[in-house]
Amino acid sequence: MCGIAGCLFAGPAQRGLSIVAAMSERLSSRGPDESGAWGDEQGRAFLGHRRLSIIDVSANGRQPMRSIGGRYVVAFNGEIYNHLEMRAELEEAGAYAPWRGHSDTETLLAAFERWGVEPTLDRAVGMFAIALWDTTARTLHIARDLFGEKPLYYGWVGRDFVFGSELKALRAFPGFSNPVCHKALALYMRFLYVRIYSGVYKLEPECDLSIDTSAGTISGDPLRPSTARRGLTLRRWWSLGATVEAGARQLFDNEDEAVRALEDRLREAIQFQSLADVPVGAFLSGGVDSSTIVALMQRQSARRVRTFTVGFEDAGFDEAPHARAVARHLGTEHAELFVTAAEARAIIPRLPAIYDEPFADSSRIPTHSVCRAAREQVAVALSGDADDELFGGYHRYFWAPRIWRRLAWLPYPARSALAASLAAAPMAG
Repeated sequence: MCGIAGCLFAGPAQRGLSIVAAMSERLSSRGPDESGAWGDEQGRAFLGHRRLSIIDVSANGRQPMRSIGGRYVVAFNGEIYNHLEMRAELEEAGAYAPWRGHSDTETLLAAFERWGVEPTLDRAVGMFAIALWDTTARTLHIARDLFGEKPLYYGWVGRDFVFGSELKALRAFPGFSNPVCHKALALYMRFLYVRIYSGVYKLEPECDLSIDTSAGTISGDPLRPSTARRGLTLRRWWSLGATVEAGARQLFDNEDEAVRALEDRLREAIQFQSLADVPVGAFLSGGVDSSTIVALMQRQSARRVRTFTVGFEDAGFDEAPHARAVARHLGTEHAELFVTAAEARAIIPRLPAIYDEPFADSSRIPTHSVCRAAREQVAVALSGDADDELFGGYHRYFWAPRIWRRLAWLPYPARSALAASLAAAPMAG
């Protein structure tokens, strides 16, 4: 992963480059390989970047990067998996000068110049958080991928607009004193996730926020997607609902066909995400999700895949034996890290600095441990996160239809009253 940060000053910019450099320096853990800063004094826009070199590790992949035509400058965190196909399409159309390197960032910039911002986002397949400055229109765009895999926060410090991959980058902006949002904190106690500062927001997935500096004063009020106000425009460039509806109109004829299609898509996704100019590995817990990913990854690899797992002294929490058995069966190059109770407790004081805001997931301790161990051997690691959400792996997915069958006979007013009482109760972690 990389880190991006930046600011758009409401008035004359002073020390803009040093400020954005300080903001991006707070993200050094995301991008330990290189740092960069760029500024447009006239447009009052400044971009910062911390780089973890994955594709094109040479100087040709440095960021912030300016397009060959000169119109766009980008700070980009993530990976565009289909950038080679996009690059081939651009070459066929003759819409490029000789490429400086083979990074997906350069491909993305060429696509912005050829197709525009939203058409490029619509064509890009990947995970990303993007900050794009249009030097011609004097407009800043920040955009996030379909499912919000890459984080991106934005907000206002006074009348100045700031953004970054983590909250610590925003806190480095001079004068940042945004108080904790007490309303959001109350919601955290109920839902166990939160945005923590007043005037600071998470850019929603599949959204592009653009700020036209020619429109006058920048407004600090929050926006909902598909609205525009005083130079601010927040739009969705993709719709999950529309995609689901389209899929529902093209049902499979039988289960075997659906299984084959799913395996093909998983294999394609793993192939895309394994492309890198640095070593790639995988986290392995021995469960269905990570084991499936590693199996498909090993099938496509000419060498043994490096897999990593974390074990614990308490046998009730130790998944290492299951992971070890799967690794042996698949023939991976397996590494195990065992964490004692004392070592796990030692991580707890560091969690606020690592996650920036309250994060109610007990897996954050073993996740941090296994990531730290894997980083000694690989720069990229695939995991099985979100499989349970996508494929109905939680017990609650089975309980919902059972509960409905028991309650369907109740009159609508009674069901509404019951739903309201359940919604008012605190949610369990």
